[in-house]
Amino acid sequence: MALAGVRVIELAGLAPAPFCGMILADFGARVIRVDRTRMAMTVDTQARGKQSVALNLKDPKGVAVLKRLCVKSDVVLEPYRK
Repeated sequence: MALAGVRVIELAGLAPAPFCGMILADFGARVIRVDRTRMAMTVDTQARGKQSVALNLKDPKGVAVLKRLCVKSDVVLEPYRK
């Protein structure tokens, strides 16, 4: 796989970030999607090949975990904002 060994953190959202994460996972990257803890469970068609972790980013412990994940990653994908 072309991207084997590449670590990607994806902050769950809409539009380009989940799609990009799916493509990176298809090419062999290890993609970890960070979800909100209180989110309705829906079928995500763009979750193929990804791992997922639910974090409360309003809690300092959740923020600390996200920081540790980001330090160990090569790429961070965040949702598009206007």
